Parts: sequence; structure tokens; C-alpha cells
Amino acid sequence: MEFLAKLMEIPLQNLALMAAIGAISAMMANRGIAVFHDGLRPLVPEYIEGRMSRKALAATSFALSFGLVIGFGIPFSLTAPIILVHSLLLGTDVIGTWTSDSKKGFILSGILGALYAIALMVGLKSVVELFALMPVNFISALSKVGDPIIACFAIFPALVVSYQYGYKKGIWVLIATIIGYALTKTVGEIQFGAADTKPVKIDPNGVALLFSMIAMFYFAMREKAKPLAEGQKGSNEMLVGLFSERVKRIQKHTWLLALSGGLTAVAATMSFSLLAEGPVSLQLMAQDQQTSATLVALARAVGFIPLVGTTAIATGVYSPDGMKFIFVAGLAIDNPILAFIAGCVIMILEVKFLANLALWLDKYPGVKACGDHIRTAITKMLEVSLLVGGMIASNAILPGMGFMIVAGIYLLNRTSKRPLVEMAIGPVATIIVGITANILMLIGLN
Repeated sequence: MEFLAKLMEIPLQNLALMAAIGAISAMMANRGIAVFHDGLRPLVPEYIEGRMSRKALAATSFALSFGLVIGFGIPFSLTAPIILVHSLLLGTDVIGTWTSDSKKGFILSGILGALYAIALMVGLKSVVELFALMPVNFISALSKVGDPIIACFAIFPALVVSYQYGYKKGIWVLIATIIGYALTKTVGEIQFGAADTKPVKIDPNGVALLFSMIAMFYFAMREKAKPLAEGQKGSNEMLVGLFSERVKRIQKHTWLLALSGGLTAVAATMSFSLLAEGPVSLQLMAQDQQTSATLVALARAVGFIPLVGTTAIATGVYSPDGMKFIFVAGLAIDNPILAFIAGCVIMILEVKFLANLALWLDKYPGVKACGDHIRTAITKMLEVSLLVGGMIASNAILPGMGFMIVAGIYLLNRTSKRPLVEMAIGPVATIIVGITANILMLIGLN
């Protein structure tokens, strides 16, 4: 009864949208059309072509996804009233592979995927409300975990340039980023039109990120491939030639992938704010910084072009949210109908020009390398920002002891045989500190 009461509190359109995304994603995972986990994608053709059993595929899917859902997706989702997409789509990967490869299994996967999405929404809402009922309400402190991200996300392009082109060039991009931030902060607002019109406030973080991303792509686009000998093919062109049938397999399911892209784009709009593509954009969406969230989503999407593109060509299995550009569309447009159309079109174009994209990456190896470095740089930036944020939030809950607990969890995690993803330490440790504060309160040691 309590579950139904919580269910009734959530707007019907939100429940329907998330249920539809969960159902479609689980059904695509069931048929091996698309899976979210990059490590699972290469294993799907092993099952399809008879070299792996369904049981082994399902067990591997669970092993790859469960820890990330519990230790990464859900803790981040608790820091804001927005669900990190990993929480949903890693779960639908598991549901899709655990249901049988039959007509009944296909239908069952859709039903379970929809129920999982609804349960995720209700469950997260219930956990937040449970925390609020505790003697020490640490929800407001938990939301502070992401505060350093807002200030730090603009520096990752400098780190990308440093990885790819050397420390000195990275320093220059960092200096340009800081100058862009300082100048924007000084200007503050710009007046357009008549004097009585409301001035437009410029976001210094967004402008700094824009400048640093322009510098990053400038360096990447300057690096072109060396001329090939006559008859010689680039690595991606060879990949397309070898796996052309697998590319056709993805293209056969274009309309199902387009529907998934359109619905996800709607869920990513600021008006719905149901799904975020990553921890950075999640925090920015929670603080209503739409432009900055859009830029971060764009950078992340560029970073996923080589990974999603090459694995899709080699495996014949796509991702239910593609190369993540559908999140950019949702954030940039913020109109559910237009976002749905844009999400569908983007996914169709991604699938249609998958081979062409791979060939283009052969011509611009700097962009391909840049994509790999973007993912690494954002991960490193998040690890630092979230650790600092976790310490700040934990110290607000338990002064002094909060620092000790977060540092202890972070360092001991490094000695674990099955460590948590380091960027999840901040949110997880803050939740542990919050629970600890309530235990101390109950036994009179506050």
C-alpha cells in the first residue's frame, strides 16, 4: 500500500515515459540489438553466434552491472532529484539478458523493464523521504557533494590537451580557461535592446568551458592522418569492411533505436529532468544550469564517438542511448515534442552514417584520440571533485569525523580486492557519514 501511495505522488507522464524507456531498453538487450554497458557489447555476438551460452551471458551481465548500479548509479541519483542513466540502463541490460531468448522472453523483458524503471523512481523517492525522517537530516548536505564539480568541470579540456599534446599546451589552455572565467565574472550581465529590458546573466563556468573546448578541438582537428600508400586502408575502413554485415544488423533496427533515442531525449529535457547522462550534467541540471549541462553533455558525447562507434561496428550491437548526443538535444531544446523529434533524428543519423563516421575518424586521428582522453580526463576530474565534495558535505554532517571517515573509506577502498569506482566514493562515503551521524544521535554520542 505504501508503494502505491508513493507511486501516486509521481506525475503519470513521468512514470509512463520512464516505463517506456525501461521496456524498450530491456527488449533491445533481450534480442541483442543494444546494450548500455560497453564491456557487455562484445560478448553479445559471442552468444548470438553460438560461442557462449545464454546463462553465461546473463551471469556476466549481472557481474558487470550490479556493482555499478549499487555503487555508482544510485548514490549519484540520491544527490539530486534526477536519475543517472546508468541506474536505469545497466538494470535493463541485466533484465534483457536474464529473460529467455524467445517471444515470451521478449515480452517479459519489456514488462520487467517497465516495472524496474517505475520501481527505481519510487524507490529513490522513498529513500530520500526516509533520510528526511531521520533525526539528522543529511539530504541537504548530500546535495553539496557535487558543488566542486560546478567550479571544476571547465578544466577537463586542459587535461585532455595535456594528455594528448603535452603539459605545456595543457597549461596554456588552463590559463585561457581561468582568464575566460575571470573576464566573464567581471562582466556579469549583458544588456540587449532597450534599457528597461532584463539583462542577460552570463554563466562564467559555461563560458570558461566553451573557450577550453574550442581550444581542445582546435588542437584535435589540426592533427590529420598521414597519407596512405596506394591501396592501403585505414584501420577503421578495414573494420567496416570486415564487419559490414554487423553494421547492417544494427541498421535493420533503426526505428526501434530511434524510438529509444526520442524518449530518452524527452526525459533529459530540463522540463522533465528525469535522466542525466553523467554525474557532471546531473549536478548542473539540479542547479538549473542548462547551458553548462548542455556543453558537458556535448563534450561527453564527443568522447563516446570512437568507443560506441567502433564497438558497434565490430559487434553489431548498439547502445540504447547511442553516442549520447540525444542528451545534448534534450538539454538544448527543452521542449518535449521537439526533443523527441530531435532524439529520433539524431539516432537515425548515427545509425545510418555509422560506417561513414568510422572512415572520417581515420582522416582525423586527433579527434579519435581526443575522445579517449575526454573520458579519462572527465573521470579524473570527477574523482578529485567528488572526493573534495564528499569531504565538505561529510564535515557539515559530522564536523571533524566526517573528514576522517571519507579519507578512510577512500584509502581503504584502494586496498580492496573489489574496489568501488573511485568517483563514487564521495557520494557513498557521505551517505555512510549521514547514517553514522544518526546512529550516534540515537545512542547519545552526538
